[in-house]
Amino acid sequence: MKLIADSGSTKTDWALVDGKELVETLHTQGINPIHQSENDVRTILRNELLPQLAGREVQEIHFYGSGVRPTEEALMQRLLQEATGAQQVEAKSDLLGAARGLCNYSEGIVCILGTGANSGYYDGKRIVMNTPPLGYILGDEGSGAVLGIRLLNGLYKGLLPHELREEFESEYDLSLTEVINQVYRQPMPNRFLASLSPFVHRHLHIPAISELVISNFQDFIHRNIIPYEKPNIPLCAVGSIAFCYHEQLQKAAYREHLIFARVEKSPLQPLVYFHS
Repeated sequence: MKLIADSGSTKTDWALVDGKELVETLHTQGINPIHQSENDVRTILRNELLPQLAGREVQEIHFYGSGVRPTEEALMQRLLQEATGAQQVEAKSDLLGAARGLCNYSEGIVCILGTGANSGYYDGKRIVMNTPPLGYILGDEGSGAVLGIRLLNGLYKGLLPHELREEFESEYDLSLTEVINQVYRQPMPNRFLASLSPFVHRHLHIPAISELVISNFQDFIHRNIIPYEKPNIPLCAVGSIAFCYHEQLQKAAYREHLIFARVEKSPLQPLVYFHS
């Protein structure tokens, strides 16, 4: 038995694999060793993952996570080994996971567009170039969190129709004061901001909302992809935001004279194939 995990800031999807056969897909909350303490990660593994394994013995784990930098790899490997008893454990960045899943052993530029955003140039083995995403305060253009920021900015600065603000506040039971509280005083504001994406998606028929999404992707491409200076290398993207707004993503790429050759919601199924 082996476990293959794709972990973002909001959720972690786990594939339980027996040989080459997918046995079951499990789900826990997101695991990020940068934003969560060692004890928090241990608690998630113990209370959310292990009960779903139901005593099944896991020998091998490949964990790909949004907060797994080289400095966190050893920590994640140790925590996963402690929790499951697996003998072979690999913990790498979600960017390498996306690259392995979508590009296999071919070179490509891979993008992750979910709650957060990231990108990198993959040479078929390693991520050899990476524009620092800088997080949702300093960067993360193209992400769900920044999409939420732009929605709230437009609603409360009068850049979007007034009736849209009324509909938003009614649907989410929020006022400006409560929005400020959620963003500046509550934990995980990036998750709150990204959770506003369904509202955006339902209103894509409004030109200003559609343009808000496209411009978010354009900023991502302009600030993160263009600096690689590899216009002829295939572009691939994974993540809920990339998948849900794939038409707007392609429009943004077209404006920047690029094309996304492959867009997937999750790299998990391709990773099952890669590790088989």
